[in-house]
Amino acid sequence: MAWRRLARLNLSRTRTSLHHLLSNTSSPDLSSLGASLYSQFPKLTATHYFRHDHSHDRRWYSFSTNLGQAQAAAEADPTDTGGQLVEVPLAQTGEGIAECELLKWFVQEGDHVEEFQRLCEVQSDKATIEITSRFKGQIHQINFTPGDIVKVGETLLKILTEHSQSDSSKRTSPFDAETSSADAQNQSQVSSFSGGVLSTPSVRHLAKQHNLDINQIPGTGKDGRVLKEDVLNYAINQGFICKDSPSTDKVDLFNEKDELRGNFVSTSAYEDKTIPLRGFHRAMVKSMTLASQVPHFHYLEEINFNALVELKEAFKNENKDQSIKHTFLPFLIKSLSMALTKFPLMNSSLSEETSEVILKGCHNIGVAMATEYGLVVPNIKMVQSLSVLEITKELSRLHELATHNKLNTDDITGGTITLSNIGAIGGKFGSPLLNLPEVAIIALGRIQRLPRFDEDGNIYPASVTNVTIGADHRVVDGATVARFCNEWKNLIEKPQLLLLHMR
Repeated sequence: MAWRRLARLNLSRTRTSLHHLLSNTSSPDLSSLGASLYSQFPKLTATHYFRHDHSHDRRWYSFSTNLGQAQAAAEADPTDTGGQLVEVPLAQTGEGIAECELLKWFVQEGDHVEEFQRLCEVQSDKATIEITSRFKGQIHQINFTPGDIVKVGETLLKILTEHSQSDSSKRTSPFDAETSSADAQNQSQVSSFSGGVLSTPSVRHLAKQHNLDINQIPGTGKDGRVLKEDVLNYAINQGFICKDSPSTDKVDLFNEKDELRGNFVSTSAYEDKTIPLRGFHRAMVKSMTLASQVPHFHYLEEINFNALVELKEAFKNENKDQSIKHTFLPFLIKSLSMALTKFPLMNSSLSEETSEVILKGCHNIGVAMATEYGLVVPNIKMVQSLSVLEITKELSRLHELATHNKLNTDDITGGTITLSNIGAIGGKFGSPLLNLPEVAIIALGRIQRLPRFDEDGNIYPASVTNVTIGADHRVVDGATVARFCNEWKNLIEKPQLLLLHMR
């Protein structure tokens, strides 16, 4: 005799009792079995599944113990082991990641999915990740709605494997009409105990907003699916919301008194709103909180961009590839890497546990990007081995991914120093905070056309910008930052010197 339970509860006493009941008969009365089991365990409310083997037949029995009733189906294939209801948890998406925000679903309850098909998209502090299915089957239940925070290990959804579905379609009840009728009457109640209420995540979220139990709401949709209108009507009937409240999509900005006083807008239009922090915004809160605990100092310098302006115009005139857009940033990144070669301490990190400074071998230069999803800092890997053209293409790729919130973990981790081009938006200079564990960050102001004096005292127009370097004073001192900035400034103002150091 073999036993298998497909629900969550593991109750050895239940198994023992059912074993005793089944072993005494080859064709048990399901109603009697369910009632007997319920009399011994009245507090059980979950639906339990057992398999009972006789020498000449094999049957699956499903007991809804809270109802004192039972369902049964014969198994067509005696060698079949059956499918199961599989939980899909949120897996570890990266080192140190404890939770993610659910951005959107690609599937709905009832949808059929194949292996490796996209299920949903989540966003951690570091990247946006697509979760794919490891199983082939049908979406049974979705547990979260877009915008929810899901902790690692929590069940995102449940999938009824295809094997289980085919088995259920082949089985027919071998029992009398009375038992089948009782099973049919209790089917909706059994489904509610196994989480089988049909509804979309947005409808579940709406019910949760009004503190409603969605299992208690009668559904008017197909196959009893609970719709948005069902939730709103139920809430109105139960007195949870008023018929003309904003929850029913009717917003009344004016009342009679307001109209008499000159149609002033109701004060409810000026109420405070609470906006949850999600995705990169949450990451920024954490990183800036840590950065505020580090002793910063800032170094400000002015750099002449005249030579770089001419070089950029020359590249634009000779550009044959319309997909490539030449800007100042690739030149600044490449020259920055050249300067880091002479001052490796600026490309390091501090290990507080061991009181050691780690000099990074690669120049993974991050570029801060402001997107509608928040501030993100992807980095260009191994800049010292890339040409200016290769940097231009990689920068374009990262910008495109950031715009559509498609950066992966590798794109935004492993940075060694950060460049923030705040001048592209506006502002002459800033005081940037470190992107830990890096020890330096550079902010670029906007380029301005200003009068300057040459060596002979003559006035000439110059394209100048302010550069502010923020540094970790635990690792580097002011003199090191000043020498590093002088080296970088020299390469920018005389870009022909880059040729001497190119490999």
